[in-house]
Amino acid sequence: MDIFGMGTRHGLSAFEQVAVLGVVITAFLSLLYAWLLRGNVLNKDKGSQKMQDVWETIRIGAESYLQQQLQRILPAILLLTVALFLSVYVVPPSKEALEEFPQNTQIIVAIGRTIAFIMGASFSLIVGQLGMRMAIQASVRAASAARRSFNEALSIAYYAGTITGMLTDGLGLFGGTVIFIIFGKAAPDALLGFGFGGTLLALFMRVGGGIYTKAADVGADLVGKVEKDIPEDDPRNAAVVADLVGDNVGDCAGMAADIFESYEVTIVSALILGLALLAETGELKWIVYPLIIRAIGVISSIIGTFTVPIWEKFPIKFLRAHDAEEAMFRSYEVSSVNTIVWAFVLALAYAHDWRLGALTTLGVGLAVAFNPLTSYFTATRKEPVQEIIKSTRFGPATTILSGLAVGMESSVWALLVIVVSFVLSLLIYGANGALYVLYAISMVGIGMLSHTGNNVAMDSYGPISDNANGIGEMAWHDLDDEATRKARQIMADLDAVGNTTKAITKGIAIASAVIAAVSLFFSFITDVSRVQVNLGVEPLQAIRVSDTAVFIGFLLGGALPWLFSSLSIRAVSRAAGQVVEEVRNQFRVPGIMEGTVKPDYARVVGISTVSAQKELIPLATISVLMPLVVGLILKVEALGGFLAGVILSGQLLAVYMANAGGAWDNAKKGIEDEPRDLEKNTGKGSERHKAGVVGDTVGDPLKDTAGPALNPMIKVVNLVSLIAAPLIVQAENSVIRWIIAVIFIAGIVWAIGQSKRPAKLMQE
Repeated sequence: MDIFGMGTRHGLSAFEQVAVLGVVITAFLSLLYAWLLRGNVLNKDKGSQKMQDVWETIRIGAESYLQQQLQRILPAILLLTVALFLSVYVVPPSKEALEEFPQNTQIIVAIGRTIAFIMGASFSLIVGQLGMRMAIQASVRAASAARRSFNEALSIAYYAGTITGMLTDGLGLFGGTVIFIIFGKAAPDALLGFGFGGTLLALFMRVGGGIYTKAADVGADLVGKVEKDIPEDDPRNAAVVADLVGDNVGDCAGMAADIFESYEVTIVSALILGLALLAETGELKWIVYPLIIRAIGVISSIIGTFTVPIWEKFPIKFLRAHDAEEAMFRSYEVSSVNTIVWAFVLALAYAHDWRLGALTTLGVGLAVAFNPLTSYFTATRKEPVQEIIKSTRFGPATTILSGLAVGMESSVWALLVIVVSFVLSLLIYGANGALYVLYAISMVGIGMLSHTGNNVAMDSYGPISDNANGIGEMAWHDLDDEATRKARQIMADLDAVGNTTKAITKGIAIASAVIAAVSLFFSFITDVSRVQVNLGVEPLQAIRVSDTAVFIGFLLGGALPWLFSSLSIRAVSRAAGQVVEEVRNQFRVPGIMEGTVKPDYARVVGISTVSAQKELIPLATISVLMPLVVGLILKVEALGGFLAGVILSGQLLAVYMANAGGAWDNAKKGIEDEPRDLEKNTGKGSERHKAGVVGDTVGDPLKDTAGPALNPMIKVVNLVSLIAAPLIVQAENSVIRWIIAVIFIAGIVWAIGQSKRPAKLMQE
């Protein structure tokens, strides 16, 4: 038996060949499930003509933004494509590549890495673009369904998010498996390109979408809620359409691409380490097992996501009625149990090593642990958010202070959860050596993202329900019948849950970045050592923090996430200031407040678009060039210290910002759910509510711009370092490295200057 030559070329047994083929088929099943769900969602009605008019404006704005974004980043993608192709000619091919392709090795590896890079970038773009378009289609339908039932509105929003999740699963699984089938032992070279392409696109979409959505959101809240005391999505507010557009380009397109690249990079790290263990042991299980586990995870996600509406129809005693959060958590646990059972079956029957099943279970458990952990710090009913609500009695200052405290504490507990998984990995495989431990950590990452379909569904559900709520507010603002009141409450409840689910997936995404980055350390050291041996230099064995240059690199790495976050938050602040001025000016137009004149929504959309587009290239430039400068000046071991600093600082900062922002947002929603009584200082329009809005406004760029963007930034830095490390070793004793370093420093200075310079509006 020899399917596609896998038996002859890769030495796969009959079972392994069938299993790998089954993995590819599972990828297509994932895409088929997405297609079926798409039909289910699109068959729902879009509500009244007024709802459809609002929805059409949002759709045009979101699609226009993404088209402009693609035009802006395409030159950068082409430049990096050429650089990746040429990079192979600087460093000799690996021993594995020479064995796999003894003839024309360099050109094959160069073409393979380049195609994989394009494929990774394209898949990330497809997931983001199609996911966003599906979210837009679902939002108006969910709003319409809210007038009929809670469960129907929940099903539409969640299933639309599941479509994006299944696209992520299908394309990610297909890409990684096909690269292994084609390149075999030489797969690491192509896999790095695949991961880098997806990560870079995710960074672009995360940064641009995050700045767009929060510039509009902050401006709309400060003027509409605080100054004019009107509802959140009141059609008289000129920024509301831009705000709703931003939910799609930021939280849907950006997060979908973000999770996709996390899915990519974890499989990349597992396969690279698996190939290293294959070379050491001659056993193919190290490669085949993680591929099969990913396929099992896809099937588990299909089962789990399908069950979400069932909990409402067949409630269990400990489940609250109309509780979207509990329904999603229970469905996630259905997926988890299924994966764990089959992981142990596979580990015992195929790999003959129970420890692999234990590692998968550990990864699944790590993801499950983030659900209640993040929910505790961000859910409206939980103690931390209730503390923030209480602090609003004393004004915005105490509101902000309590939110900062919640975010800081949550980041520590999130880090401890990751540390526990690392310790257990060490206990399980520690006796076998460092390579096995790193592989164990990568398998934790595989298990953690095995239910990416569920994760993305939960995340996309958030902006879909938010948009649905906004569409309802704008279209129903002049209605006050019983059905409308019930629909408003349903959408408000679903929207509040969305803040928690978004925070959960952000926590999982950043944890996966840490796990993947730690796993890739082995490849970093191995690649550097191989080139050093060829040059007759003592090979690198470890990263010594006691070395002064390494410690300097560690400090610089720890500083990068703070610089990156500062620039992205400043971008939101500048753009939000422009939005505030524009909205104030439009409120002065006679007839706007009376509702007889329609605001100029396009003007605010233009402000947000220009501000977001301006930041794409500079922030990506900083992420790509900083590790190169550190490596060229301080040498390659210091670059390893730089990566460690980025990982530690980035993880703590990202979780802190995501959870603090989510807690502030739900605290504001908790106050809005209170009966309005200005004398008792409760409900919308009260001083407590205004303090809550200020806290939410501060948290918006933290949770939806700077925090989420750190996840792809960490992986961009790691993958650039991994690809460039052999080149840096080659140039260590060359004068040319100083010239290149000066050019790169100039590029960083230019990027920082560009990020600080105010954007010019299209109308100016």
